[in-house]
Amino acid sequence: MRGDSVWQVMTLYPKIFFACHTRHVRDPKTRRILSSHQASVLDHLDEREAIPLMDLARHMGVTPSTMSIAIDRLVRQGYVLRSRDRRDARRVSLTLSAAGARVRDSKSVLDAARVRSMLARLAPAKREDAVRGLALLAQAAQTFMEETAPERLRWTRTNRVRRSRS
Repeated sequence: MRGDSVWQVMTLYPKIFFACHTRHVRDPKTRRILSSHQASVLDHLDEREAIPLMDLARHMGVTPSTMSIAIDRLVRQGYVLRSRDRRDARRVSLTLSAAGARVRDSKSVLDAARVRSMLARLAPAKREDAVRGLALLAQAAQTFMEETAPERLRWTRTNRVRRSRS
């Protein structure tokens, strides 16, 4: 393996992700399966702060009509609430319903059983080293996110997206 740390992380992380990532997002109460795109939409919404559909579509790189189709399904399933903007009735605003928050808060990028199985293949000392290394990377990631938060949240003028969910 090359000695370049950037190259190593870029090569090693996808191996862990592909081995352990969650295959489906499931509503813990209804057991309904959501697509990864639907789950991603839920990640960008908040229970209190409404987000204009146009802003969300722009941020996620899709057309407003494409976003509207996705939102229609999430509204029918009870995960998203749609309302007219109080200042401009032509604008549609979106908030997360209690059911949507439940799904968003219950999911994880990684499947715990897969992670457990992967870690079980390491000797205890190696497992501790691996977790310690990931903790260092996570700490650096948190610092990076805090330092670059204004840049990452530029897509909306009112900082409606919660920093921990971006």
